[in-house]
Amino acid sequence: MKLSVIIPVYNVAPYLRKCVESVVNQDLAQEEYEVILVDDGSTDGSGEICDELAGRQQATGDRPQANITYSRNGDTLNIIHQPNAGLSAARNTGVMAAKGEYIQFVDSDDYLEPNVLGELVRQMDEEKLDVLRFDYQNVRISAECKVQSAKFDAREMQYEVFEPYKTPRKVDTVTEIVDGETYLNTRMGYACYAVQFMIRRSLIVDIQHSRNGETSNILFTSGIHFEDVEWMPRMVLVAKRMNATTTIVYNYLMREGSITKAIDPNKQRKNVDDKFVVIDTLNQLLVKHPTCQWLRNMRSRIAEGAITTVAKNYYDECQSYLTQLRARHVFPLSLRQQTKTYLRRAVLINVSPKLYCWVMHKL
Repeated sequence: MKLSVIIPVYNVAPYLRKCVESVVNQDLAQEEYEVILVDDGSTDGSGEICDELAGRQQATGDRPQANITYSRNGDTLNIIHQPNAGLSAARNTGVMAAKGEYIQFVDSDDYLEPNVLGELVRQMDEEKLDVLRFDYQNVRISAECKVQSAKFDAREMQYEVFEPYKTPRKVDTVTEIVDGETYLNTRMGYACYAVQFMIRRSLIVDIQHSRNGETSNILFTSGIHFEDVEWMPRMVLVAKRMNATTTIVYNYLMREGSITKAIDPNKQRKNVDDKFVVIDTLNQLLVKHPTCQWLRNMRSRIAEGAITTVAKNYYDECQSYLTQLRARHVFPLSLRQQTKTYLRRAVLINVSPKLYCWVMHKL
């Protein structure tokens, strides 16, 4: 089997059918790929929709079973139901169940372009790639097609593209096979979505056990926000052959209530703490890859975000957090290949982190 498409599912009933149908209606032969739906303890009927899509008719009140494999019109849908454990855990469950030579992640409220997976698989085969990055675009539901209830069928909604070609144009128009560290430094940019990549499964699974006598873990870290930022460089840096294509493959739905858009003041502290987890991972990677400037740049971006959040929300604790960041050797912040907004903030932080915190607190 060539490809396993892993779809974590949690409370996405209005969008799930569109997502799954976009994946099963592709240009690969039925025996070439599988779709793994991991229902992560959904409470809105998403788990039942998974079983329905796979062809299982449930009796009234029948709860989803633990692990089920169905065939719907010849399309293999593997349904896994598990207690809620979060996005990372659901993805890891899918990875461990996957049988394909390659893996691709799809979030259950997003969808793929028609007939794109075959091209990606062919490029992976022909170039013997470990990782292939593809293009994506941001879409939204048009104003006249708002979701009215949890039973609304997303296939009937009208979507509109409002941010096409999200992959950095200056770097990924290059088609050259390089190792992962070279790709990070010269072509990656700072978008770190797991759904942007097709990955050789052995890169994630086998690497856990041994590579050059060392044990590594390329699964997702559970229980944190920014799991893609923490995972992506770990995955890319073990790739020996990596390339990109400008083909638009993925449609990323920007919607209210999604993980990346939800704003909850009560979660601000956890966001900061999880940024420290990401910084720790980047520091560990820098020990093995001391010349990787991308790691230093990303560490600085994450640190600036943490400092800004603390200054605005927990000003009295700024000194404690700054002490922790100094112990992690994040200062001075990198000024290379960064946005104008970041640069303005980073310059002031490098002059005086305490002054920066005071300024942000007063704004």
